[in-house]
Amino acid sequence: MTPAIDNDGWLIDARRRLSPNCDERPADCGIDLAVLHGISLPPGEFGGDDILRLFENRLDCSARPSYDALRGLRVSAHFLIIRTGDITQFVSCQKRAWHAGDSSWRGRQQCNDFSLGIELEGDNNTPYTAAQYEKLAALISAISIKRAPNLPSLPVTGHEHIAPGRKTDPGPYFDWEKLFQSIGKAHDGR
Repeated sequence: MTPAIDNDGWLIDARRRLSPNCDERPADCGIDLAVLHGISLPPGEFGGDDILRLFENRLDCSARPSYDALRGLRVSAHFLIIRTGDITQFVSCQKRAWHAGDSSWRGRQQCNDFSLGIELEGDNNTPYTAAQYEKLAALISAISIKRAPNLPSLPVTGHEHIAPGRKTDPGPYFDWEKLFQSIGKAHDGR
């Protein structure tokens, strides 16, 4: 069953955690893109709550040496899909999450303005799980239906494609073909 997005921009049945790292979208911007990211905190480890803490500005940056670079960082995503396929939503789809940074897609700058950020718990050295691909495809379908049921589905791209040279996620182990087989080739935003 395809999940649904409610009228306030929240995925029904997703775990909800609110991130302060968001604001209003520009008045002339709709949702025209989904940007996929990969994240693990600590790097290379899965299953903890540190990603949640990062998006909620509660991460103890003195807990690990690798976290020092995150000190003062204010970042969020709309959705996080962990290894089990469970989804947490941090920001309503109606708002702008701070996930893409300096970015460009098909000549449009500042992708945060017109995109949704979807984080996948993972890294550049580990394949993503079947549960993550399944939930990701269902989520993209739900967003596409809510966005414009009579238009083609939402294009999907990676952080690495909108910020080349600066970002590498979701990384070499993300199976784009597997995703596009689930949602259709026409949705390739790379």
